[in-house]
Amino acid sequence: MTGAEISIKRLFLNADPVVQGVMVLLFLASLASWVVIFEKTFLLRRAGRDIRLFRAAAGSDRPLNLEACLGFTRPIAEAGLAESRDHSGEESRADYRARLESIMRVSLAGHLDRLEHRVLFLATVGASSPFLGLFGTVWGIMNSFIGIAASGETTLAVVAPGIAEALFATGLGLAAAIPAVIAFNKISNTHKRMAKEALAAISLLGNRLARRYYHQNADRSEP
Repeated sequence: MTGAEISIKRLFLNADPVVQGVMVLLFLASLASWVVIFEKTFLLRRAGRDIRLFRAAAGSDRPLNLEACLGFTRPIAEAGLAESRDHSGEESRADYRARLESIMRVSLAGHLDRLEHRVLFLATVGASSPFLGLFGTVWGIMNSFIGIAASGETTLAVVAPGIAEALFATGLGLAAAIPAVIAFNKISNTHKRMAKEALAAISLLGNRLARRYYHQNADRSEP
């Protein structure tokens, strides 16, 4: 293969079978990571909108409207409302509120876990792809030097194609790793921020339900 014939297709077709296997694995890992990135970007945007509406409804002075709670936030609000109907006369307001918030946090945790599903795959791709590409490079360069020793020729035209095939594996490893690492950090930070906002909304709703219940009881106890 001459310098004029070097192309991505030929770099792959003329590479050692081991290097070809590395390239295929890196390509599949990159493709899968992009699928995860697009999926999580869409889901997190929708979840962020739902949490903002949930927090606005929980902190509003208007009557709680479950229609304003969209997506996975509605089951959280419904769990809190359902639990608020079960009250013991010996329970303090603080205990009552803590129980409501605990039920809603359990519901929230399940949904956040589902949002986090497959995110660790991005971290795995980001951490392992450069080393997998480096392995392909080392293997390809080793075979190139073996071929050079066997042929006895050391001209650039002979050396360049084999080195290029080997370095192409490193390039694929970086191409797979860099987007995966950036996306993992971005998604993780967004997930943490959303969790904090959701917990704040739960705290607001728990306080609101506890205040409403005890105000109602106080009104009933008045002569």
